[in-house]
This record gives sequence, structure tokens and C-alpha cells, in this order.
Amino acid sequence: MTKALILAALAATSLVQPVFAEPVTRTVVVEHGDLDLGTPAGAKSLQHRVWRAVVAVCGTASDFDVAGKNDIQHCRRDTLQVASAKAEQALARMSRSEPVRVAAIRN
Repeated sequence: MTKALILAALAATSLVQPVFAEPVTRTVVVEHGDLDLGTPAGAKSLQHRVWRAVVAVCGTASDFDVAGKNDIQHCRRDTLQVASAKAEQALARMSRSEPVRVAAIRN
């Protein structure tokens, strides 16, 4: 009986082992084909969409998780910098065909 309980306990612990996988980078596509990028309102709308995408890909952390909040802040800063550069390229081309892709940048 004791051997059966020990084997059952070992089997249960082996099922709970974490699986080590590579982190998944979240990506959001920011469509802007409906915007007139030649106007200030269109440019502002694109920047707003990019910011919302940055928030979506970087996620959130609990108010009690200071390290997590710092990670999110760094992710948002770095991701916004890259995404804004891509948005500026779209504005310079005033292209409606290529959407802006926003991918999280995490250290």
C-alpha cells in the first residue's frame, strides 16, 4: 500500500514539471489603410493606434509587482521607439498598403 502511494506521488510530481520553451514574442499588426496619413488627424490616429498596440504586446503587471511594472515600462519604452520609427516611415511614404507591425521588445 505504501509503495503504491509513493509511486502515485512520484507520478503526480512528474506531471507538474514546468515545460521549458522559448519565449513567444507577441506581435500586433496596426492597420492604417483607412487613415489619410497626409493630414495631422491621420498621423495622430496612427500614433494612437501604435501606442495601443505597444500596450497590448507588452502587457500589464500587478500594482504590487514592482519588478514587473519596471519590465513593462522598459518594454513599452523600447517597443514604442521601434514602432514609432516604423510609423514615421509609413507617414513619410504616405503608404496605405503596408501595415505597421509592433512586436514586444523584452530584455
